Amino acid sequence: MIWFIVNRRTPLFWLVFHIILGILSTVTPWILIIWFYLVLLTSLGSLITRTEGSFVPLVFIITYATSFELLARMSGTSPYIPYELGKYLLLLLLGFGILKGFRRGYIGWLMVGLLLPAVFIDVAEESSLKNIVFNLIGPVNVALAVVFFTKQEIAKDDLVDTMKLLLYPLVAVLAFTIIKAPDLEEAEFTLNANFEMAGGFGTNQVSTALGLGAFLVFVLWLNKWDLSGNRWLDIALFVILVFRGLLTFSRGGMIGGAIGIIVILLFQNRINVDELYIRRPVKTMLMVMSILLVLVFTFIYADKITGGKLALRYQGETPGTFAGRKEKTLNVITSNRIQIFSDDLKLWKEYPVFGSGVGASRYLRSKTSGFLSHIEFSRLLSEHGIPGLLYIVILLKLGINIFRARSLNRNGALLLALYLMALFTTFHSAMRTYISPILFGLSLLSVQNSDIKEDGG
Repeated sequence: MIWFIVNRRTPLFWLVFHIILGILSTVTPWILIIWFYLVLLTSLGSLITRTEGSFVPLVFIITYATSFELLARMSGTSPYIPYELGKYLLLLLLGFGILKGFRRGYIGWLMVGLLLPAVFIDVAEESSLKNIVFNLIGPVNVALAVVFFTKQEIAKDDLVDTMKLLLYPLVAVLAFTIIKAPDLEEAEFTLNANFEMAGGFGTNQVSTALGLGAFLVFVLWLNKWDLSGNRWLDIALFVILVFRGLLTFSRGGMIGGAIGIIVILLFQNRINVDELYIRRPVKTMLMVMSILLVLVFTFIYADKITGGKLALRYQGETPGTFAGRKEKTLNVITSNRIQIFSDDLKLWKEYPVFGSGVGASRYLRSKTSGFLSHIEFSRLLSEHGIPGLLYIVILLKLGINIFRARSLNRNGALLLALYLMALFTTFHSAMRTYISPILFGLSLLSVQNSDIKEDGG
């Protein structure tokens, strides 16, 4: 089934299909449940019997199936599709791929090992299997993604198809939020995150999905890789993703998408040997300027609809700071994340060697007790100690390697953008979603210039 989606000759069909899927998911979860298991089971069935050539199809399945995590949550498919689908499915599919022999990233095993000591420590005396799973599977999935994806070869066309499969469920999320959100004329905007414009769901997650979707559409459009089959439709989709993402008033996801776009604009022109960038510099500059103007006008229009509150939100204003009741500090601007970060560092100082134990920081922080960590790096330090620090160093070293190798790969800018977006996501959503492991993994691929695809199942 997954190969049927990839090889469909009319690209617009799958965009429309997923828009309809998102709309229907606002009415009943059963259409999504049936479609999800139809794709997953039929695609995996063909891979189980294969002994060779299954890496790319497995990447397709991992990317597409786990990307339904947010839509499944929004449409209420649990328990038929688990609420934390991305975590569990990634663990299973990455494990399956590793057992199939795709395991070149040996440093990932060390990363897994570094996470284990804190499992046996419980300073807060709040340890439970649920708590450990909630906090540990994210970084374990990142480590397994390193094992599975590192240095695996993939043709450029297959990478493009992977990006589309990552995008389709996000388009369904976009359709869901538009249907569930109130009319713009009736919407009420404050200086807080807007759950109504996020379709009644978590603004941080929806914003992250829409920001990633906007980035993927931008890359496909810039490189003239077919998405809808019409470049004007592609840019319209890009604008709608940015516009609806801005209206959630959740900044992290949109800033993450912007980081990816900036990286592409800064580095792709320098390293891409395609005629588009070497022989047509004027046309390239016009394209870049056009995109920037589109983004500016989209922001201005969204700001006008919100009565100027959107610009204030991105300036770090809150109801308290705007009314003069609260000082606008970095901690206020980051929605208390700086205080959580600071408290985590204090915990690390108190338990420097092996940390306070998996999930313990939530109960031990002095000023932010009860709050979940939004910054994965500080959680790793406070709960895992020195092994957590080594885990961070390894993850950062992988990023440095990608940066240094970008000029050797015609798609090096794209891989760097994926890595930095994954890294940024860990600073506002920790590693609790599928996005960081997937993007970290994809950034470690070795993209080949050949566009020859493997036979699919």
